[in-house]
Amino acid sequence: TFLDRFVLIFLDDILIYSRTREEHEEHLRQVLQCLREQRLYGNLEKCAFFQTEVQYLGHVISGEGIAVDPSKIRAIMDWPAPTSVTE
Repeated sequence: TFLDRFVLIFLDDILIYSRTREEHEEHLRQVLQCLREQRLYGNLEKCAFFQTEVQYLGHVISGEGIAVDPSKIRAIMDWPAPTSVTE
Protein backbone atom coordinates (compact mmCIF):
# COMPACT_ATOMS: atom_id res chain seq x y z
CA THR A 1 0.00 0.00 0.00
CA PHE A 2 1.09 3.55 -0.70
CA LEU A 3 -0.67 5.11 2.29
CA ASP A 4 1.70 6.89 4.65
CA ARG A 5 4.65 5.94 2.42
CA PHE A 6 4.07 8.62 -0.21
CA VAL A 7 0.30 9.20 -0.29
CA LEU A 8 -2.15 10.98 2.02
CA ILE A 9 -5.88 10.74 1.35
CA PHE A 10 -8.70 12.70 2.97
CA LEU A 11 -12.15 12.16 1.48
CA ASP A 12 -11.62 12.98 -2.20
CA ASP A 13 -8.24 14.72 -1.83
CA ILE A 14 -5.10 12.76 -2.69
CA LEU A 15 -1.67 14.14 -1.86
CA ILE A 16 1.37 12.40 -3.34
CA TYR A 17 4.73 13.46 -1.89
CA SER A 18 8.27 12.62 -2.97
CA ARG A 19 11.87 13.72 -2.47
CA THR A 20 12.83 14.03 -6.15
CA ARG A 21 11.09 14.65 -9.45
CA GLU A 22 12.01 11.16 -10.68
CA GLU A 23 10.64 9.58 -7.51
CA HIS A 24 7.51 11.70 -7.84
CA GLU A 25 6.93 10.57 -11.41
CA GLU A 26 7.13 6.95 -10.26
CA HIS A 27 4.81 7.57 -7.28
CA LEU A 28 2.34 9.36 -9.52
CA ARG A 29 2.41 6.52 -12.04
CA GLN A 30 1.76 3.94 -9.30
CA VAL A 31 -1.14 5.88 -7.78
CA LEU A 32 -2.78 6.61 -11.14
CA GLN A 33 -2.44 2.95 -12.13
CA CYS A 34 -4.07 1.86 -8.87
CA LEU A 35 -6.94 4.34 -9.37
CA ARG A 36 -7.41 3.17 -12.95
CA GLU A 37 -7.54 -0.49 -11.85
CA GLN A 38 -10.32 0.43 -9.42
CA ARG A 39 -12.09 2.46 -12.12
CA LEU A 40 -11.62 5.68 -10.17
CA TYR A 41 -10.80 8.83 -12.08
CA GLY A 42 -9.89 12.36 -11.06
CA ASN A 43 -10.72 15.73 -12.52
CA LEU A 44 -7.62 16.96 -14.34
CA GLU A 45 -8.66 20.60 -13.80
CA LYS A 46 -8.43 20.07 -10.03
CA CYS A 47 -4.99 18.44 -10.20
CA ALA A 48 -1.71 20.21 -9.48
CA PHE A 49 1.42 18.29 -10.42
CA PHE A 50 5.04 18.75 -9.30
CA GLN A 51 4.31 21.41 -6.68
CA THR A 52 7.04 22.40 -4.22
CA GLU A 53 4.49 23.77 -1.75
CA VAL A 54 0.81 22.91 -1.27
CA GLN A 55 -2.05 23.95 0.97
CA TYR A 56 -3.70 20.82 2.35
CA LEU A 57 -6.30 20.56 5.12
CA GLY A 58 -5.43 23.93 6.63
CA HIS A 59 -1.67 23.45 6.47
CA VAL A 60 1.11 24.53 4.15
CA ILE A 61 3.34 21.59 3.27
CA SER A 62 6.74 22.04 1.63
CA GLY A 63 10.26 20.67 1.69
CA GLU A 64 10.82 22.88 4.73
CA GLY A 65 8.13 21.08 6.72
CA ILE A 66 4.51 21.62 7.70
CA ALA A 67 3.09 24.93 8.91
CA VAL A 68 -0.34 26.29 9.70
CA ASP A 69 -1.90 28.06 6.73
CA PRO A 70 -1.35 31.82 7.36
CA SER A 71 -4.92 32.57 6.24
CA LYS A 72 -6.19 30.44 9.15
CA ILE A 73 -4.05 32.39 11.61
CA ARG A 74 -5.24 35.67 10.09
CA ALA A 75 -8.89 34.61 10.48
CA ILE A 76 -8.34 34.00 14.21
CA MET A 77 -6.41 37.25 14.67
CA ASP A 78 -9.25 39.15 12.98
CA TRP A 79 -11.90 37.89 15.39
CA PRO A 80 -13.42 40.78 17.31
CA ALA A 81 -12.35 41.08 20.93
CA PRO A 82 -15.01 39.98 23.43
CA THR A 83 -16.96 42.83 24.97
CA SER A 84 -18.43 40.90 27.91
CA VAL A 85 -17.69 37.91 30.13
CA THR A 86 -20.29 35.77 28.34
CA GLU A 87 -18.62 36.24 24.97
